[in-house]
Amino acid sequence: MMMKQRTIATPVKTVGIGLHSGRKVTISIKPAPANSGVQFVRVDTPEQAVVPATALAVCDTRLASVIQKDGVRVSTVEHLLSACAGLGLDNLLIELDGEEVPIMDGSAASFLFLIESAGIVEQEAPRQFVVIKKPVEVRDGDKLARLEPFFGFKLDFTIDFKHPAVDKTGQRFIVDFAEHAYRSEIGRARTFGFAHEVEALREMGLARGGSLDNAIVLDEHRILNNEELRYEDEFVRHKILDAIGDLYLVGHPIVGAYVAEKSGHALNNALLRKLLEDPTTYEISTFTQSKAPDAYSQESQPLFF
Repeated sequence: MMMKQRTIATPVKTVGIGLHSGRKVTISIKPAPANSGVQFVRVDTPEQAVVPATALAVCDTRLASVIQKDGVRVSTVEHLLSACAGLGLDNLLIELDGEEVPIMDGSAASFLFLIESAGIVEQEAPRQFVVIKKPVEVRDGDKLARLEPFFGFKLDFTIDFKHPAVDKTGQRFIVDFAEHAYRSEIGRARTFGFAHEVEALREMGLARGGSLDNAIVLDEHRILNNEELRYEDEFVRHKILDAIGDLYLVGHPIVGAYVAEKSGHALNNALLRKLLEDPTTYEISTFTQSKAPDAYSQESQPLFF
């Protein structure tokens, strides 16, 4: 049975604060035609500029993935795109009246709820996948990110922050979406930051909207939030949430395995660019003549729930 592309049934809207800008922004998520992909629209610009969510549009990776077209930027797209990947969405029009996607609670949970409240519908076009054919790897010192052939979608992430509170939690997490669900295993993991870095970040124009309401904040020894962690290894799970959003900028869901050590937005984008530079490393497949991987199959759909 052909896997079909998906969009939402009805438009939805919410308001939030930008993590880095600190500014209030309204976001409207709307259905989009088949084969149009995910596109952001800056309704606050004179031309209502459209910025496609693509790996080659990434222009800045300091603590967020920022995309740009013709000088118009859309910042901090990774959590929303991660939710789109988790819900199996292919085509969306996302309108913003500011530069930055709102941070909400620092995870993908609010976007999951918002999109599901809109309803999800199938479209009369086959879903396209990026199937990894050869290993692709990028390194930066002791950091690495790699994609390799695998009939499914699996992520293996290792962090190393050398912080007492983080060290107490798991530093490595592996999730195979043939066996685990995005919502329960990844979707609620919040972003995190260190109090001693906040002043320097704000001088750079970053983290101006960060608070205990939308991030896990750590001082030199402990977590400052009053509430408990949502997962015992929430830090590394959030890095996987980020990676799923970053990887979705390739334009289609990936059939392959992702392995990372201390990776971040910059290395994730470098990995996609290296992949796209060499057409022998991947192929586009619709699985119309064969069964899709269990991670994506419409019979089980473990990734989506």
